[in-house]
Amino acid sequence: MWPEDNKYKQMAYTINRTDGTAITTITDGTVDNTTSVQLFGKSFSGFGEGLNENLVKLLENSASTSAPSAPLKGELWFDTSTAQLKVYDGTSFKPSAGAKSQNSAPTTPSAGDLWHDSDNDQLYVHTGSAFQLVGPVYTAGQTLSGWKIETLASAGGNKVVSSMYAGNTRVAILSKEDFTPSVTQTGFAAVKAGFTLNSTLGAVFDGTSTQASQILVSGTSNNSSTVIAGGNFLRSDVADTTTGAITIDANAGLIVGGSQELTVTVASNDVTIAQTSEDKDLKFTVNDDGTTKTPLQLTGATGGVDITGDLTIVGNLNVSGAYNYTSSNIVEHSDTFLKVNAGGSEADAGLIVETGDTDDARLFYDVSENFWSAGHGQSYSQVIRLADAVVDGNATKEAVLKTTAAGLVTVTNVNLAAVGSAITSTSSVSVPTTGQVVTFVNRFKQVATTDPSDSDGVDGDFYFVREA
Repeated sequence: MWPEDNKYKQMAYTINRTDGTAITTITDGTVDNTTSVQLFGKSFSGFGEGLNENLVKLLENSASTSAPSAPLKGELWFDTSTAQLKVYDGTSFKPSAGAKSQNSAPTTPSAGDLWHDSDNDQLYVHTGSAFQLVGPVYTAGQTLSGWKIETLASAGGNKVVSSMYAGNTRVAILSKEDFTPSVTQTGFAAVKAGFTLNSTLGAVFDGTSTQASQILVSGTSNNSSTVIAGGNFLRSDVADTTTGAITIDANAGLIVGGSQELTVTVASNDVTIAQTSEDKDLKFTVNDDGTTKTPLQLTGATGGVDITGDLTIVGNLNVSGAYNYTSSNIVEHSDTFLKVNAGGSEADAGLIVETGDTDDARLFYDVSENFWSAGHGQSYSQVIRLADAVVDGNATKEAVLKTTAAGLVTVTNVNLAAVGSAITSTSSVSVPTTGQVVTFVNRFKQVATTDPSDSDGVDGDFYFVREA
């Protein structure tokens, strides 16, 4: 209440925010520092300086190295230490819209802030935790590298493609269709649907491909020892030829035939060649002067081996079963000796001649007696050698006799047959039999002192005449 004429009343007033909420109440004649600017009460003396300073603060957005001490939400502050305009969000000052262009990342960024890396000429955005590169993916020093979307003119109209660059050189073009550029493109006389490499660079795909739908087989010249032309691959859909060796590095081996009849497998380093079809043969054929012959056949129905033609064996022939010779021809051996029971323990061995009865004829060496035996009907006797015979049958009994060099034989006695004819020849060297001796004795006649007459005997009789 003013004393004079009660003309004016002393009255405080309230300062409100834009949204209508109160900031502070100011009494007359005072100044309020609740905010960053001074708020004057009615009739405050000297308010002009403070008002003008408030205007300057507003003009320069409180430019300072430190933030205003009592900011209001939405208040601007120019941070002179970072040269950034910041806005108070009710909790802290955050950089306002706009990118910061400098050679290092801003120190107090907020989510959504942009930073232009002035050294590498790249733009980053802050995610709230770190700056994320927006682009380009290459630095200024690396020059154009990576994908670039381009439009290339052609007779069929403009074509939108993706070009891949490395160090400002176009390495490849990715296109959805085939076309020929109407404006010369270095290294790309024609562009194929898919991926086309720059022909001037000698560029190739390198690395491991897990799958390919097609291989161009028209070329056979290999670019290097590791890059093989498509024409050098074996095909599985048609007959093909290779000049190199084929190695199957697996025990399952090789399988041939529409029903997989022939297999070559390995187990424990043993190799098995098998004809898997029941009762079918495994044949080995040759071209003999234009005629196909089968010198060797493994017969499936019997499990036997058929050999046609001469068989030459260098080394030993070991047969554990029977040897059957069905031809009537004589078996010939060019060797001077034929060995049996080779390598086995000692056993009687020799030659068996099959006869009509069950007791075959045999010629064999009897190892228990150490001599050769022969015979049949399971009755065998020693085969005598000349060395086994003796000349003296009296000194060596039960031995075969032979003559001496003079033609003599010694025996204890000789038994001769009781019959025989008379010996009439003076040149006969035959040994007389008992009958011959008796006949000879019977020819001796009576003793007389006179000569015999014709009636006294027959021709050949002996007649003794004595003296009277």
